[in-house]
Amino acid sequence: MKQLKKRLQQGATLHGCWLNLGSTVTTEIVGLAGYDWVLIDLEHGAGSEKDVYQQLQALEHTPAAAIVRIESTQRQRIHRILDMGAEGIMCPRITSAAEAAAVASGLHYPPDGTRGVAKMVRASSFGQNFQNYYQQAKENILGIVQIETLEVLDHLDEIAGIDGIDVLFIGPADLTMSLGIFGQFDHPLYVDAVKATVNAAEKAGKATGILFANPDEYTRYSNMGIRLIACGADATFVANGARNLAHTLQTFRSSGKSGQS
Repeated sequence: MKQLKKRLQQGATLHGCWLNLGSTVTTEIVGLAGYDWVLIDLEHGAGSEKDVYQQLQALEHTPAAAIVRIESTQRQRIHRILDMGAEGIMCPRITSAAEAAAVASGLHYPPDGTRGVAKMVRASSFGQNFQNYYQQAKENILGIVQIETLEVLDHLDEIAGIDGIDVLFIGPADLTMSLGIFGQFDHPLYVDAVKATVNAAEKAGKATGILFANPDEYTRYSNMGIRLIACGADATFVANGARNLAHTLQTFRSSGKSGQS
């Protein structure tokens, strides 16, 4: 493991990126780019569980820690991804403390949780390292729940206080949609919700995270106390790079420079 949880607990600000193409190649490229962590997206991404397995293998020799966003809070979904070797799990659209508690329970082996035991899995080097993995899993596995529904805003303190929930991660698009102010990231309702999330996390000694598209937003959110920061995605990098280069070539063609030696 790459000590992501420990670094957060020590007060570090950690930079991440979304992986939503399901590609082992872009996974490896991004993993080597200099991010502290990457998130493989099973909720909205193009990949499947089979792709996740191979993506985790591609990240093994890179500095980036691997988090996987699954699409439900089911215990079986959680421990299946952890058995593959993920260092953290993110669950979206949490609405209550009970849902968050179910996530926390699924992350850890008994007596701390309800994670099923399997030794012949990638996370424990197929049985060669199970005892060590078992002893260190709780201190290494990062539990993240997303704050992006109206209901969850009434339970922030309860959720932040749950042992095993390490990060309250704000989803700006879904949160503003839930608030009826989609995309209005300067709206007082959204700003207040972000501040309330940060305050709840800080009171409980936990961290807050966020994903944004524009790096110019970094200082704003960092100054609010958010320390698990994500910006960009492999699909965005490919799309922007392709569009920018195509536009440049079209500009040369339109200016008549294509025929010059």
